[in-house]
Amino acid sequence: MSLAKQIKPISYLKAHVAEIIRNLSKLKEPLIITQNGEAKVILQDIESYEQTQETMALLKILALGNRQVEEGKVKPASEAIKCLRARREPR
Repeated sequence: MSLAKQIKPISYLKAHVAEIIRNLSKLKEPLIITQNGEAKVILQDIESYEQTQETMALLKILALGNRQVEEGKVKPASEAIKCLRARREPR
């Protein structure tokens, strides 16, 4: 995806908002809006946004898991399963 074609000034946004919304949904590519020649915001369709959020959540979970491994806060699977079974058994 080439972002160069997806950069538009805010005046373009104001004049073509309905067309932009249609294209965002169809093309699934973000649109970068500039103000005074400087990138200010990114517009994207809701499906792409939700997918990005899900990806970020998974990456955070992976980072947390890696940190726990580095800190030694992990157990072998057999030990974890044993602990879970012990909790499940009636007392």
